[in-house]
Amino acid sequence: MRWTQTIIPTLKETPAEAEIVSHKLLLRAGLIRKLTGGLYTFMPLGLRALRKVEQIVREEMNRAGALEVLMPALQPPEIWQRSGRYETAQDVLFKVRDRAKKEWVLGPTHEEVITTLVAGEISSYRQMPKNFYQIQTKFRDEIRPRFGLMRAKEFIMKDAYSFDATDAGAQDSYRKMYDAYTRIFQRCGLKTIPVEADTGVMGGKFSHEFMVPAETGENEVAYCDGCGYAANVEKATSQVTRVTGEAASALPEKFATPGVLTIEALSQAPYQVPAERQIKTLVYMAESKLVLILMRGDDQLNEAKLAGALGTGMFRPGEPGEIFAALGAHPGSLGAVTSTLKNSGWTIYADERLKDAVGMTTGANEDGFHLRNISIARDIQVNTWSDLRLVQAGEPCPKCGQPLKVRRAIEVGHVFKLGTKYSQALDALFLDESGKQQPAVMGCYGIGVTRTLQAVIEQSHDEQGIVWPVSVAPYTVCITPLNVAPDSPVMKLAEKIYAELAAAGIDAILDDRNERPGFKFKDSELVGFPIRVGIGEKSLAKGEVEIKPRAGAMTAVKAEEAVSAVQALVRAGLTA
Repeated sequence: MRWTQTIIPTLKETPAEAEIVSHKLLLRAGLIRKLTGGLYTFMPLGLRALRKVEQIVREEMNRAGALEVLMPALQPPEIWQRSGRYETAQDVLFKVRDRAKKEWVLGPTHEEVITTLVAGEISSYRQMPKNFYQIQTKFRDEIRPRFGLMRAKEFIMKDAYSFDATDAGAQDSYRKMYDAYTRIFQRCGLKTIPVEADTGVMGGKFSHEFMVPAETGENEVAYCDGCGYAANVEKATSQVTRVTGEAASALPEKFATPGVLTIEALSQAPYQVPAERQIKTLVYMAESKLVLILMRGDDQLNEAKLAGALGTGMFRPGEPGEIFAALGAHPGSLGAVTSTLKNSGWTIYADERLKDAVGMTTGANEDGFHLRNISIARDIQVNTWSDLRLVQAGEPCPKCGQPLKVRRAIEVGHVFKLGTKYSQALDALFLDESGKQQPAVMGCYGIGVTRTLQAVIEQSHDEQGIVWPVSVAPYTVCITPLNVAPDSPVMKLAEKIYAELAAAGIDAILDDRNERPGFKFKDSELVGFPIRVGIGEKSLAKGEVEIKPRAGAMTAVKAEEAVSAVQALVRAGLTA
């Protein structure tokens, strides 16, 4: 490709809309252009890089034995109602109506569609295992699209779905996809951390996310340098200590705390109740019922873990009016001590760190008063104990005890072992070896293709611009002649090298613009081509050209050796 035959609208200034480095560079390098919030057009170079990511994904999916299909983006809401996600995922669903006023869903994912397909096509254990995948556009009604391709309303995703006759078979399918994802991200030049993850509205038994460490990431990962433990903070646990003390003897005692509404205020004089000796009482509306959540005062609630304990994602914090009507007090004076509850029948969830705690202090369900000498076992009727807390940096690793670290990261892939949630709901049943009908055991596996492209940039850039890995660069080589007159020796050599690289299967772009050398070099570095071949009259007079890896040192080589030198760099995958 010749530069003058394509369009690469590079920008000197960063558009005001761009918040993170990768978003800025996508725009400045002319890879994408914004249509409106959360919607982007891929320009020619951006599309080339995107297609290379897609090809890597496709090759590794095929290598893992997955079968490519293409499913409709427009989906009937009935299948979402059958799976139960029409309600649980309603916040992200785009819903449209046709001319007959019939409602449709624009697919944010395709579990319902693929399970419906399999229900009609697979009926025997002999037809399994099967794994289907597609690379397709998805739609999600993001409340706040941001960071360019990271959180968009329309994006490209690779989603795959495995179907097995047994749990052991499903585990094997899961491992194949896990390994395939590892290879995909390595080939894309990404350093990723596979972490244990929460299954969320997807449901299922367990999952892993593939995270790209980045300070601009929207996720937080807890990890251990000692044993390799890693988990999304939504899932992470630690070896935390419980409150200890002698067996409860003193009875609950009410004391006045006028104006005290926070854990911090109660820990100050004259009360001086340490946060770890306080019970924080939270009120949530779970579906249509208020429930109480108890945490230690120095811990924070992890709502992803709460969703697992509640068994639903349909919950929200209680509103002040609801809370006062139910408990007779406002936040800051709330508690779960049985004798203070206005109504019976409360469902109480408590974090495991409070188990057997004695000598605690909590709200008295009377504004301006608290209770001391609280024994959890004696004074509070907990219905469900669960790990509900958010792990903090420095806490002991759950596996080896070394201090955990926490850092931000970008999620680029997610693998789930779904079990039979969708196959039971959508009748994806088969006859096993004994002729008994069973639901297929499923897994699902997603990669954000557009997000992966941006994650590469977020992880691989410098002050001058993008530093593409060879595997996903829009063009591997940028040939930069400093004299573009057609009959000049410089341009003739540039044409010759361009043709020879093409014949060798190396994609190159020939910068045939009649611009100053510095301008062309800056554009080349901004876009991030892995290798630049510079040809000037001075170097050519010595029979040389200059070869510069994007983030490496410039080297002069004999003109006749230029192609072989580039080939050697490409084989090495060298970009720095």
